[in-house]
Amino acid sequence: MSDAASAPDKTADSGPVLAADGTPLKKSLNRALRNQKMRALALIAPLLIFVLVTFIAPIADMLFRSVENQIVSETLPRTTTALQDWDEKGGELPPAEIWEAAYYDIFIAAERKLHTRLGTRLNYEQTGVSSLFRKSGRGLDDIGEVYQDQFEDLDENWDEARPWAELMGDPGWIAAQEGWSEGAGAMPPFELRDGISDVLPRTAETYSVFARFMQTDEEESPLEEEPWTLIHTALYQDLAAGDVSSYDGPRADMLKAADALVASPDFETVSFQEAFVDIDEDWGDIDVWKTIKVYSPNYTSGYFLNAVDMQKGADGPEFRDEDERIYGLLFKRTLFMSMVITISCIMLAYPVAYLLSNLRARTANLLMILVLLPFWTSLLVRTSAWKVMLQQQGVINDVLVWLGLVADDARLVMINNQFGTIVAMTHILLPFMILPMYSVMSTIQPSYVRAAKSLGATNWTAFWRVYFPQSVPGIGAGSILVFILSIGYYITPEIVGGTTGTFISNRIAYHISSSLNWGLAAALGTILLAVVLLLYWCYDRIVGIDNVKLGG
Repeated sequence: MSDAASAPDKTADSGPVLAADGTPLKKSLNRALRNQKMRALALIAPLLIFVLVTFIAPIADMLFRSVENQIVSETLPRTTTALQDWDEKGGELPPAEIWEAAYYDIFIAAERKLHTRLGTRLNYEQTGVSSLFRKSGRGLDDIGEVYQDQFEDLDENWDEARPWAELMGDPGWIAAQEGWSEGAGAMPPFELRDGISDVLPRTAETYSVFARFMQTDEEESPLEEEPWTLIHTALYQDLAAGDVSSYDGPRADMLKAADALVASPDFETVSFQEAFVDIDEDWGDIDVWKTIKVYSPNYTSGYFLNAVDMQKGADGPEFRDEDERIYGLLFKRTLFMSMVITISCIMLAYPVAYLLSNLRARTANLLMILVLLPFWTSLLVRTSAWKVMLQQQGVINDVLVWLGLVADDARLVMINNQFGTIVAMTHILLPFMILPMYSVMSTIQPSYVRAAKSLGATNWTAFWRVYFPQSVPGIGAGSILVFILSIGYYITPEIVGGTTGTFISNRIAYHISSSLNWGLAAALGTILLAVVLLLYWCYDRIVGIDNVKLGG
């Protein structure tokens, strides 16, 4: 009886444990942990956003720019599509349809002021293409003027805005455009008249581009603007290839008269290929067309190939000529000189840091001010000072001549070369080596060295076997800091390096600010980043990143 009575109590005790508010304890604990994590995330969110915006996003943008190449396909959509079927290895210029596509693409690009940007992009790969596109943008009007003049001689309406709008535009759009006035917002989007694309396909497509360009880019009404000469060329091609005898829409008589004119033997025509070559004979160079085709994909490895002194050829990647290979030399020079600067900083900083760490606190603090003093002086001022001191008529050479160590007519060349860069950058980066070393050395107990000496070790043995190993983490931290800073410096090498003392970073700065070849600059920066990460990984494997300390 008693066992049966106690059974319900046991069942009740085996139920879930509840919190004070009646919620299951496990659920309440999970909710508390989740709230704690959200509060922690909220605390670090500003820093996380700052890192994403100022560090991760720029690196991602740099990686994208190093392979992005959409300007060619977006500016020359018809040409790049037509070039896919062209065999550039055959040694023959492209067929007629590609010249025609190039005419339409470059004409529209010139109206939108995009042809010069495209020429600049392709000029990175083949010298002279930039001027080629500039001349073509100005000269392609001559092709359309041949047809425009003949149509205008037949009927002046072919050079007026309104007849073209009635022929091509939807009546509803025309009425809406007529009712539009400035200050009424955006113009009504252009709409083609039903069926006109079947009768005049090229003309309809080209006039649509013209009308929308006028509305959006020029903010002018197509009812009042004379059409491009490109549209007259398209009209000729449509009339020559099609039949408009059954057309009975607006301006039918004008269109049929133009059709008869085109069919007459006296109608003058123009060859696209001959017209292009007349504008600039370089269009007859097959390498120009090969360059356009090679760089027509939206993404390219060309920037990275250029960054390693290679280029994209018709048969695949190939090395550039010997006199054009500069980036490999710059990368080697950058790594070598950064290593020399790092070693020279170690040699100069170690005794200074050792002295500071073993002096009384008051004296060490006064000397530390001298170490930090360069931070309070402009980088340009310090670099310019070295330029004055190292030149052949500078302070150092004057002192050497006065001491009789150097003849007056044999003064040392210490500027505009690697020596000048190493000296100036060692001086600038020296505090970055002293501070990590000092912070580590100040934590080394002097009793360790005294204990070693009391056991019979000489001063050198006590230093080398006891003190130096404990200072290695400071050397490692300073070396990483100085090496990474030096590998990316460009102001000091630019001022004192001349032609033999500049770094790869100087070339990156040149492409960003002068040549505006941002893709190549991004590729060079990406390679430099990869090299630094590789060296960082090697350092971790050999020394161990856990052994790097900044004190404590």
